[in-house]
Amino acid sequence: MNDALYFTDSYLQEFKAVVESVKEGKYVILDQTAFYPAGGGQPHDEGVLVNAAGEEFPVAFVGKVGGRISHEIARSGLQPGDKVLGRINWARRYRLMRHHTASHILSGVVFQDTGARITGNQLGLDQSRDDFELETFDRERLKAWEQKTNDILAQNLPVHVRILPREEALKDPSITRLAMEFPPHVQQVRLIDVSGADIQACGGCHVKNTAEIGQIEITKIENKGKNNRRVYFRLKE
Repeated sequence: MNDALYFTDSYLQEFKAVVESVKEGKYVILDQTAFYPAGGGQPHDEGVLVNAAGEEFPVAFVGKVGGRISHEIARSGLQPGDKVLGRINWARRYRLMRHHTASHILSGVVFQDTGARITGNQLGLDQSRDDFELETFDRERLKAWEQKTNDILAQNLPVHVRILPREEALKDPSITRLAMEFPPHVQQVRLIDVSGADIQACGGCHVKNTAEIGQIEITKIENKGKNNRRVYFRLKE
């Protein structure tokens, strides 16, 4: 996704772009964008597109259509060829980034303790969750998982983004931790590497250092059916 600026810089809050196409007056595709489209458990970004005349077009939804990132604007007015300034709702994005990196570390702790792979996740502003391929669970382990996660977060570890060829990434089972395989069309795998603590394939947005996250609290665990356990957590303010 060469048009996805967040892929290499999750901290980009503003960007310049050109409108490539507009469908039904509200579905806008840009030549490049920092807006994250809904997917992978991470909600879409919010914000505005501003044209050369200073008119603002609130972004109501962002998704992928035919391999491109589409921005649904709240009112019509943009045309192909328009130059725009994109502005991300940074407070929302940054909070989701903190949740996302915390989710990786928590899932890494659970994986190291149980070998359980991830079957799903959903990030939120107030609470997030990770689903695990676990047949049974011991509620007494929750506090141990929470403490181990917080110990890692407190180490101020840098978080690196790396790109590997598919063949190389598949050699490491700890990277392919999702309970589903990479789609055949994915030839380059983006890795989120928390130095010495966790490494996972992911296309989402993350912080640069675990110190930015603070601490987490595991709030509950649910049985969601055979071999599926759901762990909820929140950020401590």
